[in-house]
Amino acid sequence: MKPALIVLLLAMLVFAPLVWSAELNSTLRASLRKRRHKKVGNGLGGTPPMGWNSWNHFACGINEQLIRQTADAMVSSGLSRLGYRYINLDDCWADSSRDWQGNLRAKSSAFPSGIKALADYVHSRGLKLGIYSDAGYQTCSKQQPGSLGREYQDAATFASWGVDYLKYDNCGNNGVSPRTRYHVMHDALVKTGRPIFYSLCEWGQDNPATWASNVGNSWRTTGDIADNWNSMVSRADLNNQWASYAGPGHWNDPDMLEVGNGGMSVEEYRTHFSLWAIMKAPLLIGCDIRSIRQDYLGILSNWEVVGVNQDSLGIQGRKVRTQGSTEVWAGPLSGGRVAVLMVNRGYMGWSINANWQDIGIKQNLRVTARDLWQHQNLRYTYTNGIRAYVPSHGCRMFVLKPGG
Repeated sequence: MKPALIVLLLAMLVFAPLVWSAELNSTLRASLRKRRHKKVGNGLGGTPPMGWNSWNHFACGINEQLIRQTADAMVSSGLSRLGYRYINLDDCWADSSRDWQGNLRAKSSAFPSGIKALADYVHSRGLKLGIYSDAGYQTCSKQQPGSLGREYQDAATFASWGVDYLKYDNCGNNGVSPRTRYHVMHDALVKTGRPIFYSLCEWGQDNPATWASNVGNSWRTTGDIADNWNSMVSRADLNNQWASYAGPGHWNDPDMLEVGNGGMSVEEYRTHFSLWAIMKAPLLIGCDIRSIRQDYLGILSNWEVVGVNQDSLGIQGRKVRTQGSTEVWAGPLSGGRVAVLMVNRGYMGWSINANWQDIGIKQNLRVTARDLWQHQNLRYTYTNGIRAYVPSHGCRMFVLKPGG
C-alpha cells in the first residue's frame, strides 16, 4: 500500500468521531484546533476525576474513622457506581515533624493505623485514596511539613502506601516559581513507577493552563471556593477563559464542589453542579456524604449531567452568550451532540434563548433535545434555537442531537 494512502486511512480513523465537527461554528472549531498541548504521560485522567475531598466540610478535623466511613458511604449511596472513586485527604493528615529518617508520617492521634492500612481499606471498597502535600516548606495550615526539597522522598513514601492521587498545594514556597517547583514533583512521581493522578493546586497565579499540561493531570485556575453563590460563579468565570487548554489527561480545575454544605439553595447547587459538569471540571464532592440530604444527593447523582462531564470527547464547554444577567454555555460532545446550559444570575426568572449560531450548530439544522434535569426528551424538534424559562439563580441543561 502506498504511504500516502496509509496516511489518509489513519487520518480517517483518528478523526471519524469528529465527522460532525464540520457543522460546528468557527468558535468551536477554533477550540478543537487549540487543544494541541502536550499532556502528562501517566495515562490517568482520560476524563475529569470524580470523588470526594475532606477540606471544604471538615478542614483539619479529619481522622481514619471518618475516611473509612466516607468510603463506605460512597459505595452505599451508589455514588461510586456513577464514577466517584477518589477518597482524598486534604491538609492536616500528617504529623508536624518528620521521622528520624526524614519521612512524612501520619498524625498518630488521628490515623493510628497509618496511611498504608487506610489505603488498603479504601482499595478494598473498590475506591482510590488521595493525599495532600505542598510545593513549599510548610502546608497551608502550617500544621505539617511541605515537600519542597524532599519531592523524591515523599513521592516514594506516597507510592509505598498505595496512594492514587496527589493534591499539591502552593503555600510556604519562598517565592520560587511554580514552574520550577511543580515540575520536580512530576518527575518524582514518575520515578516511583506508580500511577498517581497529579493535581496542581497552584491557584491559577502563574496561568498554569499555559504550561502545566505536560506536568500534571489537572491544575487549579482559581483561588479557593466558598459555599456561596458569588464565589461559585466567579470561579466559573475565571475557569472559562482557559477552556481551550483542557482535554483528556489535563483539566482545568475551578476548585471542589460545595454541593451539600448548606450555604446555597438547591437551585443554586444545581447550577453549580451543571457548570462544573459542562466545564469538564473535576467533580470532587466537598460535603459530608455520610449524612447527605436526599435532594443534595440527587444533584450529585444525576447520571445524565455526570455523563456530560465524563464525555469521551473531552472538550470543555464555554460561555458563548451573555445578555444582561442571563448566559448560555455550550460545548460539543461525542456522537455529534452538543451540551447546552442556560444560567440565570438575576433575581427574577427569565426566558433564555440559545441560538444555533451561538452554540455551534448549523442554521436550519433539525435538532432533538433532552432535558437533563427533567430526564425527558422534549416533544418538538428545533431548527434555529431553543428557548426555556430559567428561575432566579437557576439553570436548564440540554443535550442536543442534530438530525433528529
